Amino acid sequence: MRVFKGALAIGFSLILVACGGAGEDDDAGGGAAGAPSNTAGFDGKTIKLGVLTPLTGTVAVIGQPLTAGNEVFFEALNASGGVAGKYKVELVQEDSQYKTDVAVQKYNKIKGDVVAFTQVLGTAPTLAVLPQLKTDKMLAAPASLDALWVREENLLPVGGPYQVQAVNAMEYYFTDGGGSKSDTICTMIQDDVYGEAGQSGIDFAAEKYGFKVANTQRFKVGTENYAGQIGALAGAKCQVVFLVATPSDAAKIWGTAAQARFAPQWFGQSPSYTGALAKSAVAPYMQQSVLIVAEGTEWGDESVPGMKEMVAAVTKYAPDQAPDYYFAFGYNQARAMTAVLEKAVELGDLSREGILKASNELGTVKFNGLTGDYKYGPAETRNPPRTSTIFAVDPTKPFGLKTVKYNFTSDAAKDIVFEKADL
Repeated sequence: MRVFKGALAIGFSLILVACGGAGEDDDAGGGAAGAPSNTAGFDGKTIKLGVLTPLTGTVAVIGQPLTAGNEVFFEALNASGGVAGKYKVELVQEDSQYKTDVAVQKYNKIKGDVVAFTQVLGTAPTLAVLPQLKTDKMLAAPASLDALWVREENLLPVGGPYQVQAVNAMEYYFTDGGGSKSDTICTMIQDDVYGEAGQSGIDFAAEKYGFKVANTQRFKVGTENYAGQIGALAGAKCQVVFLVATPSDAAKIWGTAAQARFAPQWFGQSPSYTGALAKSAVAPYMQQSVLIVAEGTEWGDESVPGMKEMVAAVTKYAPDQAPDYYFAFGYNQARAMTAVLEKAVELGDLSREGILKASNELGTVKFNGLTGDYKYGPAETRNPPRTSTIFAVDPTKPFGLKTVKYNFTSDAAKDIVFEKADL
């Protein structure tokens, strides 16, 4: 079994999630304690949660819809009475600008006003505030995916790590995708810890399935000309390329490949996609050559109960909200945080220490079929989902993706072992 100690990943999940109240806790304790006392971020009536996200700048295209997901979930929850049917939730938002120094500054600005952070967007900002989270005994939900988060007590991750996506993508290729282990398999990764997270998953798949990674091309964020990397992949006669990027770079990479008439089977790790790509000039190439590996189902798929519920909430509370994966991720974060808060209320303690204790005593949170269930509890025993969904680009679909293979788990993904990283 491969042990992942958490390549630090700068990126974002594209998880589609369930809605409703808190997740189910299969380890619920005995009778409820007394009403929680007033504490920082809780005045006896309202629970305040922090949000550190880019509301301006280039990454605001992710931060704004993701925060809208937080808002809609809690608006629906408040309409039904709030946490435990008693306590309304209020979000205290600050613009991190996707800069680590600003994130730390804004964290310090509002940490005394909140009981926890329901969103810290991006790995670099999360890593920047993590030492203070530990000192302050504060819980925060990172808006990114990596093996690193699984074993961190002060973080509340959602969804399966990037490594799971990479392994499941290869499983799909060798089975439903009609590929062969003798095919020339390559990678193109962002030259940072986010890229290495996806690469580590492919390397594990190579060991598990017995293939070799023939060529790996790295690139810096914001590169303008990708002709060299695409030329190298074409020269290596790559038949499959696993891409780890964010949407702006992915668009240029696939555009360059289209111009070069280089058309392998691309698999894009979840953050490589955004709905605007399905309406762009590169969409025809993507329809032909690109699959996206993420989680959940396509927007509006009423065969999945949680999706039906989430779309109903959007229709009621944010009718102008366009279908958006990042919205869905924020919605999922709010669901997980609500499960923790309801456990804290059950234990009679909404202080920072009480919320950490509640997180440690939380059982499995279920997401009604839109992502794999997450087994929480003590960080050392957490078990994240091992499921992925393969999507194809389809401009006629909401958000431009259609489901190809839904919510499957490979045997290789089941074998991944996560350990705490040394920070």
